[in-house]
Amino acid sequence: MSDFKGRHFRGEIVLWAVRWYCRYGVSYRDLEEMMAERGHRVDHSTIYRWVQHYAPEIERRMRWQWRRPRSDSWRMDETYIKVRGKWAYLYRVVDKFGDTIDFYLSPTRDTKAAKRFLGKALKNLKSWEQPRVINTDKAPTYAAALAELKQEGKCPKDVQHLQVKYLNNVVEADHGKLKQLIKPVRGFKTMKSAYATIKGFEVMRALRKGQSRSFNLTGDINGETRMIERAFHLGPCALSEAMSLLEDRMVA
Repeated sequence: MSDFKGRHFRGEIVLWAVRWYCRYGVSYRDLEEMMAERGHRVDHSTIYRWVQHYAPEIERRMRWQWRRPRSDSWRMDETYIKVRGKWAYLYRVVDKFGDTIDFYLSPTRDTKAAKRFLGKALKNLKSWEQPRVINTDKAPTYAAALAELKQEGKCPKDVQHLQVKYLNNVVEADHGKLKQLIKPVRGFKTMKSAYATIKGFEVMRALRKGQSRSFNLTGDINGETRMIERAFHLGPCALSEAMSLLEDRMVA
């Protein structure tokens, strides 16, 4: 069954709008005008519904491609996101090169939230992807969460926990770039809509940082677009595209 069955626009157009919104930090009304310039009249409320539905799907379907830590030295921190006038907490972890490993939006900032996030980040990792070092700030919740996960066997017992402030400059700088995408939103209405949108922001940030470079056949923005389209079975498969590119290069 088509992922876009019942939509009035082709799948490629829907993914254009979702990708542009999550990549470039524009408002829904700005994106409505951008789509109109290209001959596609779409109301901003429709684009909002597209983002809520397809941004989490893009993150889910491409997770196996972008979630590949290059280092066993992790940097973990949380930042603040306003949801319905109240602060929520976006937990994030990157490796020492700044590549995104995982994220989690929580209404609370306590040991339970830190443990849930760490458990999510450590889940389904290959043995060579497991962290050797996790650096955090001096919040006691992280140490308690790590101790509980080790006791439950969900975290390797030899993982070292550091609390060195300057080592977290990498993740704090990455927070700032993510906030540039969040700024045009001007506040989320619900935790559900906030988390759905942030999933789109995070996966597009990861792709922009080149975390799926192995699957980008052309190594540019067009290759990134095709990666997303292939995840929804639009256009030729990766093998066909690779063969076509190889033939073109041989002719050239």
